[in-house]
Amino acid sequence: MNHTIVKNNQCIPVSSIPVLDYERFLEHNISFLREEHYHCVNFYGIQHKEKIKLICCIANDNDATINVSSSIVESKQTLPSFSQHHFSFHIFEREIHENFEINYTDHPWLKPLRFSFNRPNNNNTIANYPFLKIDSEELHEVGVGPIHAGIIEPGHFRFICNGEQILHLEIQLGFQHRGIETLFLEKKKLLQRTALAESIAGDTVTGHTTAFVNLWESLCNYKTEPDLQFARTIALELERIAIHTGDLSAMCTDVAYQLGSSVYGRLRTPVINYFQVWCGNRLAKGLIRPGKNNFSFNKILGDSLIKIFDEYEPDFNEISSMTFTLPTVLARFEKTGVLTPEHAASIGAVGMIARTSGINRDIRTSHPHDFYSTLHHQAIIKRHGDVYSRAQIRKEEILQSIKYIRELTKTIPEENKNRKPLNPPMPDSFAISLVEGWRGEICHCAITDEQGELMHYKVKDPSLHNWLGLALAVRNNEISDFPICNKSFDLSYCGHDL
Repeated sequence: MNHTIVKNNQCIPVSSIPVLDYERFLEHNISFLREEHYHCVNFYGIQHKEKIKLICCIANDNDATINVSSSIVESKQTLPSFSQHHFSFHIFEREIHENFEINYTDHPWLKPLRFSFNRPNNNNTIANYPFLKIDSEELHEVGVGPIHAGIIEPGHFRFICNGEQILHLEIQLGFQHRGIETLFLEKKKLLQRTALAESIAGDTVTGHTTAFVNLWESLCNYKTEPDLQFARTIALELERIAIHTGDLSAMCTDVAYQLGSSVYGRLRTPVINYFQVWCGNRLAKGLIRPGKNNFSFNKILGDSLIKIFDEYEPDFNEISSMTFTLPTVLARFEKTGVLTPEHAASIGAVGMIARTSGINRDIRTSHPHDFYSTLHHQAIIKRHGDVYSRAQIRKEEILQSIKYIRELTKTIPEENKNRKPLNPPMPDSFAISLVEGWRGEICHCAITDEQGELMHYKVKDPSLHNWLGLALAVRNNEISDFPICNKSFDLSYCGHDL
């Protein structure tokens, strides 16, 4: 067998993952991606004695399985690349190159990814990042960032323009060296690790924390009770509503539609304030915990949430009707920042960005977790891949999420007050967790040693796939359209700079 088959949130012995020679490892995994219903959810390296063990996880979106295989290679070895066969592997191989100095004979774009604080080659620095250069008297470069107005995280955008027209955009990240994955190993208390998961990306607290707790519970062979799954599902959909609403406000701001900016901004507030009522924090920190819930969901909380939606929906529908028919808004949204289906597929786009380019990629459908299997979720798909599609999908997903929450709160599971404590993590085990955050597919992987201690932890935010999509989408647009394109993607700097 060339791979082992696992389900989302399943734990298996590390020894059950086949170890292939690299040539067979490459051919086996790239062969999956010749069919559209397969995609790579993670591909990374870990230290294995004096060598490097590569682990590749390919999801089958038709039957809710994940194919896991591995290969052991020498450090600093030169190998043929996966990326030459399918470009979606490029981002994973760039990280493997940066972390282990493994080179590739035919990688199309072997540039630094994160400038991790513990990278082996400190000669690769932010200051000498190898930007694409074009010698021309007609073209010019425009640099934006890394320091920005407002409070967004650091990132540098380097444009090559012909007048106002963008010919090329290169996005340089890696300004933060937080060492999140290393901290998961250094911190030994479960509460510390849970707090780390909450801190991966400030706008995706429930997304990343749900991935962590689901993974941890599978490592501990813990059967998650319905009331925990229920609360996590409600929290994920609330986070989606809050961030999507705020993004619609910001998109209106970027095209100078102040009424839309104000109304959507006001509508976001009661949603995030609800988290404050529920758990004492507007971003939902403290809400989600492995094997327990310090703030159980009850009928009183459910009734107050439905009341918020009863007041939210009429105003939301009214401002959306105005926004999506206003000629001045449509002139900036329609046919701006188009990510074609071909480009989206080639880079392995996930989540909302994939769905606006006609790709049905949604973990809630393909690899359901928590209460999503009972919701029978149907992904909302758009076809044009432009700013307008990215605004539309937010509007429709908000209404869909409200519908789901209304349905879920009709039958609230009772809190289990006699919950069994978590067992220690199983030794020599591998676990994987996929969660559909509001941006898209979040993936956490973990490996334990023979004592059951974490020996490796891997985090993938959906932004890792989608940043290149922004660079492709702005080509041939005017540089003045970049802010609205950027906001319509709304990718995470800190989710990238782990």
